[in-house]
Amino acid sequence: MLYWLHSLSGTVGVFNVFRYISFRAITAALTAMILMLIVTPWAIRKLRYYQIGQYIQEDGPASHKSKAGTPTMGGAIILFAVAVSTLLWANLEIYYIWVCLLVMLGLGLVGFLDDYRKLIKKQNQGLTAKEKFIYQIGITFLAGLMLVLYPKYPLYLSIPFIKGWSPYLGIFYIPFSMLVVIGASNAVNLSDGLDGLAIGPVIVASVTYLIFSYLAGHVRIASYLQLPSITGAGELAVFCGAIIGAGTGFLWFNSYPAQVFMGDVGSLALGGSLGIVATVTKQELLLVLVGGIFVIEALSVIAQVGFFKLTHGKRIFRMAPLHHHFELKGWAEPKVSVRFWIIAFILSLLSIATLKLR
Repeated sequence: MLYWLHSLSGTVGVFNVFRYISFRAITAALTAMILMLIVTPWAIRKLRYYQIGQYIQEDGPASHKSKAGTPTMGGAIILFAVAVSTLLWANLEIYYIWVCLLVMLGLGLVGFLDDYRKLIKKQNQGLTAKEKFIYQIGITFLAGLMLVLYPKYPLYLSIPFIKGWSPYLGIFYIPFSMLVVIGASNAVNLSDGLDGLAIGPVIVASVTYLIFSYLAGHVRIASYLQLPSITGAGELAVFCGAIIGAGTGFLWFNSYPAQVFMGDVGSLALGGSLGIVATVTKQELLLVLVGGIFVIEALSVIAQVGFFKLTHGKRIFRMAPLHHHFELKGWAEPKVSVRFWIIAFILSLLSIATLKLR
């Protein structure tokens, strides 16, 4: 919306700054962060008033019992801040902005329904795994179809480290994009188990994809680095900037000891947002490295469940996801979270380094 102020640059030269993606990505981050710092305290009070507090499972770590009743569903505030900031600062003529907002808000709605059943209606569980998966399939199918039908979007797969081979997927790009977005959404959801644990790596991954988005949208730089050049993808740097700002503002209240949790409404939506940005920028496969923390957390659950069934009751880890394993080994909760952030930062640097390994 504010992007169009650049049209006044002929009269007042300073308005020309609104043309630049870098400027608008930074202002989107600051706008989202300020919104979070203003709105979150009010939201926490409302959540407490309506007794929308975290439910702690009986089979979870004993140290988590004290978290019961902590306000949750704070992810809705994150989505509000990201959406408002993006609508304010992005060029809304760019098709990909709407695809990303669709995925974020659609998966946020799925998470909201899940949280609503568990926390407001006081049911024993939220959406069943089947229900949640069906909703995710519907939203991601629509997003994938939007990409496939958009004539300017290339339907090939970019493979890191391999030059000159980009297999054309055509209509099969829809199920591939669905796999990426749903996988990222659920992986972040599994990682959201400690104060600040999920939002830290989300911020780091968003910084990484802000860079990738900007490069993909810049024809000369993309050509120099032998990256896929996607017209309009640079505008997603504004969307990523909004996530960074909103995530940082949320971390202010979510750091140990947390005053609010994001709930599924936040984790499913933020994971899906990373997945769709990775898809649009043709860095889908690199998401495995960028979001390595989330991949490890998801794999720890898969390995634990599979090994438990194969061995009729034996376990690989003391508890899954992996962060609970380290908790039960005696690591303090802040130590687990900060060390996972450090790993996420290292993986981000490695991911950016691959730009020269093409």
